[in-house]
Amino acid sequence: MAASTQGNWAHFSRDADTGIELLRTHFTGHTQAYDPHWHDDYLIGYNEQGFQQFHCRHQVQQLTPGNSFLLEPGEIHDGEAPHPEGFTYRALYLPAHWLHQQLRGIFEDLPDRYELHVESTLSEDRLLMGSIASAYIALREQEPRIVRSACLDQMIERMTAHLSWRKQQAHELLLPHLAREGRDYLHAHLYQDIGLEEMATALGSDRFRVNRAFKAAFGVAPHTYLIQLRLVQARQLLANGRKPAEVASLLCFSDQSHLGRWFRRAYNLTPAAYRSFCTSVPD
Repeated sequence: MAASTQGNWAHFSRDADTGIELLRTHFTGHTQAYDPHWHDDYLIGYNEQGFQQFHCRHQVQQLTPGNSFLLEPGEIHDGEAPHPEGFTYRALYLPAHWLHQQLRGIFEDLPDRYELHVESTLSEDRLLMGSIASAYIALREQEPRIVRSACLDQMIERMTAHLSWRKQQAHELLLPHLAREGRDYLHAHLYQDIGLEEMATALGSDRFRVNRAFKAAFGVAPHTYLIQLRLVQARQLLANGRKPAEVASLLCFSDQSHLGRWFRRAYNLTPAAYRSFCTSVPD
């Protein structure tokens, strides 16, 4: 299914067997494609055309045609089209639990209490790009199940050349205490209309220190993080068939149009379109 606005377009579909979401999208030149956001899934894709630029891991990442990209769940990134021709890319959103399950089937021994870590966000590995393209086409065209499985296995095996194992939660200790406590507070108050002053008081600090610590650790302010956290939850609720107006109310957006504005800025889709793509139920 497709959606378009002012020269930008997106083709979106979802594989029922795996839960993998497929996205092929184009942005016109000199536009801010996405606000800072993240996903609960592993994101893997490649640039088809044009020049794409985004911020991730406190660096400016620049993609040219043929370059691949890999992002871990929770990695904050944005997107922009700085050149006149814009850019086009394809991506697969791989559910974390699905990917870990596939790895157990491919490899005999997996380390205990470790998680996957993407070594580098960008790659010029043409074999990786080819495997991503094959997996995308196999899922998009609904090839026979045995073909889809073979293409996905090939892509995952190629991915592992760009992944390592990281001890679970060890990297968390590198984050400042105030930033970790602030993040946990936001997760715990996902469904409540909270203020920064209230959050700072609960953390035994003031809003200026909390804001500085949070931005230094995560690259965005607490209010931006909370909005994106709610958008991630909105995706899950919409994919399960909840109506946009109901989701907006549940997640403390003022109304459905308010949710829609933020949702489009993060995903280039309306909540209603995303719900329809995932459930085949019109809004």
